[in-house]
Amino acid sequence: MKAMILAAGLGTRMRPLTDHTPKPMLQVAGKPLIEHHVRRLVCAGFTEIVINHAYLGEQIENYLQDGAQFGARIEYSRENTPLESGGGIFRALPLLGNHPFLALNSDVWTDYPLQQLAALRVAMSPNRLAHLVLTDNPRQHPHGDFYLASDGRVRAEGIGNKLTWTGIRIMHPALFGGCSDGVFSVVPLLKNAMSNGLVTGEYYSGQWLDVGTPERLLDANRIAEEKIV
Repeated sequence: MKAMILAAGLGTRMRPLTDHTPKPMLQVAGKPLIEHHVRRLVCAGFTEIVINHAYLGEQIENYLQDGAQFGARIEYSRENTPLESGGGIFRALPLLGNHPFLALNSDVWTDYPLQQLAALRVAMSPNRLAHLVLTDNPRQHPHGDFYLASDGRVRAEGIGNKLTWTGIRIMHPALFGGCSDGVFSVVPLLKNAMSNGLVTGEYYSGQWLDVGTPERLLDANRIAEEKIV
């Protein structure tokens, strides 16, 4: 299974740290955040990796290069203007191929065992368009994103407490059927698929952090120093 790291955001909430550095290149435990993702993907068996980038993306390419030094083969999907989550993945589909793929946001810090998602590829089909990893709601996002039903389906509406989407998921290219090149979010596509029962999910109670602000970048470094991840 191929994997994609979404790394095209502007990182505006990280300013001034991102005035001259793209957010995925900010360091945690002495290494760029995106390097941690590449290494964890390779350890989990994902060696064919696609990375999209826009803002200061040449810094990412210059650092990671073709991925050989990490045991990976990295290809890049370049965006002159950030295309958001849906547009970025759609632009990268020619590199990702026709099979289900793993995608994860570059601005998270987690110990989620990515290798357990590889087995889901055989279960993915046009009748199962996405599988999302959900977790408890962090302080900055108390109302969550989606509901995880007892049958393993993820829904936009439901009963009980919403959970937060970690930004880790498997997607089938068929999810993007009918889309065209441009700026758009993947969330409406997911909600439409959820309404038809085509999205499954799982709850993860382990370490997960949205590294979206300077304060949470400090938290990620603290966690790394404590060797929780």
